Amino acid sequence: MLQNEPPHASASGSSLPKYFFLILICLLFYIPGLFTIPPMDRDEARFAQASKQMVQSHDYVRISFQKKPRDKKPIGIYWLQTASVELSGTAGTRKIWPYRIPSLLGALFAVLLTFAMGKRLFGERTGFLAAILLSSSFLLVVEAHIATTDAVLLVTIMTSQFALSRFYLREDKSKPAGIGPFLAFWLAQAAGILVKGPVTPAIGLLTIVCLTAVDRDTQWLKGLRPLYGLALLAILVSPWMIAIGIDTKGAFFRRSLLGDFLSKVVSGQESHGFPPGFYLAILPLTLWPASSLAGAAVYRAWKSRSAAALRFCLAWILPAWVVFELVPTKLPEYVLPLYPALCFLIAHIIISGEEGKAPELDSKLVRTGYVACQLVILLLGSVCLVLPWFLEHRFVPLALAPAAAAAGGAFFSTRYYFRRRYLRATAIAITATVLTLGPALQWIMPGLTPIWLSRSVSEAAIKIGGKNVKLCSVGYYEPSLIFLAGTKTLLTSAEGAARFLRKNPGGLALVDRRQDGSFLRLADNLGLHLQQVDAFSGINYSKGRHMLLRLYATEADSGKGASGKR
Repeated sequence: MLQNEPPHASASGSSLPKYFFLILICLLFYIPGLFTIPPMDRDEARFAQASKQMVQSHDYVRISFQKKPRDKKPIGIYWLQTASVELSGTAGTRKIWPYRIPSLLGALFAVLLTFAMGKRLFGERTGFLAAILLSSSFLLVVEAHIATTDAVLLVTIMTSQFALSRFYLREDKSKPAGIGPFLAFWLAQAAGILVKGPVTPAIGLLTIVCLTAVDRDTQWLKGLRPLYGLALLAILVSPWMIAIGIDTKGAFFRRSLLGDFLSKVVSGQESHGFPPGFYLAILPLTLWPASSLAGAAVYRAWKSRSAAALRFCLAWILPAWVVFELVPTKLPEYVLPLYPALCFLIAHIIISGEEGKAPELDSKLVRTGYVACQLVILLLGSVCLVLPWFLEHRFVPLALAPAAAAAGGAFFSTRYYFRRRYLRATAIAITATVLTLGPALQWIMPGLTPIWLSRSVSEAAIKIGGKNVKLCSVGYYEPSLIFLAGTKTLLTSAEGAARFLRKNPGGLALVDRRQDGSFLRLADNLGLHLQQVDAFSGINYSKGRHMLLRLYATEADSGKGASGKR
């Protein structure tokens, strides 16, 4: 086993401060923006709205978005989000943060598991650095802030792969591995299936197939006890599957497997089709700040693949990466399950470089790549300055702080890298990322009013119509509006909106300017006298286009509002 230091070099008690330090690092990255960024369209708002309806209906089997079944993902994430809402006492509010808590905790526990696993594979120093690199990776920071499945899924995959590595790296594979790794592996498989279907089993299976094909050895798999494990898996997963199958008469499985999963495998779903190489192209951003050394780390691991720990990481990364690149539907978060293994390899080469044992880091190609990757942090800092001006023609003095941190971080990180002070260069890059993302997520992004149309509309509608406002929308159909304005918000046509106002005295209609004329004509034909009570100008980032939305009420009910443009 190739290592920078012997495994378990430190007593478990001495690792406790490092666990607390990792928790602190995670909170520095994941708390800013958690409470201030409005619901994101479209996936986050859909997940949160479905969980909200589960709380409202007390139906913990079916998954619905308004009156439509949401048969895409299994029940696990919805149970976690509803538990978070109930425990936080926020069931009657429109706050999004309780639905994000499972994602935050998922990211946090994934980082702690990375440290625990890294200690066993490469030693405490490398495991600790790998955990810090994962905690600061841009993609995980984003996923920790949104109420979707991927950060929680990462915990199940980390647990599964940690247990699998315990079987694979045993010195005496003929002896029983113990009940702990067995239970951890199969419980993680069950949890992963309930969170996101086949992803956790697929990562584990690809790793197993790759290792057994390379080693031509299956002896180490005996500890998995497949018959007992599959029986345990069935016991844990089948109750909900049977319940949802009976409740929907099998429709859930037809829609989730054929309509969601297989359609992603066969073609690019929902305009997310990209050619192979997409994940490599975005890696500098999504894995930042560790991405600058990812290529060198994988190359060095490949050269040293005779070491079992490195071979395990490569078997974790390479076959799954190829599969993800070949699947037509591509979203950045799909490769997140492979990032812990990449962070192990990157941390390994950094520690080796500190000890003068990684000549790859001195190559012109790697140095050029390191400098080029600094553009990522410079881009993030520049966005903080440019976006407020671009969207609202205003200068935000606070944006100077992240921009300066990004520039300083890029300069000093590169400087120390060229001096072969690789740990210090990495520490500076991570610190600069904290100082850049913190203000951006906490203040700058939430303050960009033009991109938060649903927030502006819902606040105005509730001010006019009260917390139980009756609202319909024409031409603006984002899920965040339903989450913020209320489950009964109607997404309809111009004719439907006119009929809605006639049937609902005191109701409001939100109309896109492109359908404004037809809506007003239809309302006039129905004898409605309307008044515009507000207007909202902004960008629908889900569709990438500017929108002007007008809010209408019948004249008798419009006295509470005030016309204006936002």
